Amino acid sequence: MRPRIALVSARAARHLDEDLAPLIAALEEAGADAAVADWDDPGVDWAAFQLALLRSTWDYTQRLAEFLAWADRTTALTRLENPPAVIRWNTDKHYLRDLVRAGVPCVPTRFVEPGERARHALDGFLREERPAEWVVKPAVGAGSRDAARYARGEEGPAADHVERLLRGGRSVLLQPYLERVDSEGESALIYLGGRFSHAIRKGPLLRRGTSPTSALFAQEHITPRTPAPEELQVAERALAALPFAMPLYARVDLIGSGNGPPCLLELELTEPSLFFAHAPGAAGRLAALLCAQRAAASG
Repeated sequence: MRPRIALVSARAARHLDEDLAPLIAALEEAGADAAVADWDDPGVDWAAFQLALLRSTWDYTQRLAEFLAWADRTTALTRLENPPAVIRWNTDKHYLRDLVRAGVPCVPTRFVEPGERARHALDGFLREERPAEWVVKPAVGAGSRDAARYARGEEGPAADHVERLLRGGRSVLLQPYLERVDSEGESALIYLGGRFSHAIRKGPLLRRGTSPTSALFAQEHITPRTPAPEELQVAERALAALPFAMPLYARVDLIGSGNGPPCLLELELTEPSLFFAHAPGAAGRLAALLCAQRAAASG
């Protein structure tokens, strides 16, 4: 029998996920039946699928507890990739502390927790890091939603941004804005089955003077990219530091740091765009891995 695979999305994201169509086609060619299903749709029978693959559940950031409970329930009914242990660790950017402790070069990060004074925390961060510009974003967030870039002279609006997030019960990240992003963009390295598959370049996302986006994600300018050897080294160091087995898919987002090695910005293991349109054959590689995994489980 052809395995049935659910590609897990969200109602607001289906028409925005450019990876769905090529992945559906690749799965069908590989001998599987694929169907898109919304994670919070009570009418979905998850037990009817042999595997559920998280793809574009991009609205979970405002409903994290509900999303994690769904993942726990669903993994009891079918195989969920990536699994709940990965999701629970990766959906909160406090994981950056684990990677720093493991020696992975990361963008310097100051966490501000609910109950702290926003302006006091911001002033301390600015004294310690002395950035010309910096970024404010939530610890649970995706697609640059609720993130913004500030410069000297904008401490008041930045503190207000931090305070708004804290009042909503959300932890906050303060990070220096690395100016090489404006000229070089970000690198995103995609790994499938633990092996490097392809990479892309993202143009700068956060523009000076713009308000945080409330959309599911900020619009991105994407082009293919061949990663430098030092980017591959940092990506593999980050993946080797994971507190669990290598997941089925991973995306490592890096930024050039000047004189030192590239810095890890984020490690995307839950619902990352994989940019199949910029990497011929990548959707087929993931489809083959899924079908092989299912065949091994059945055997």
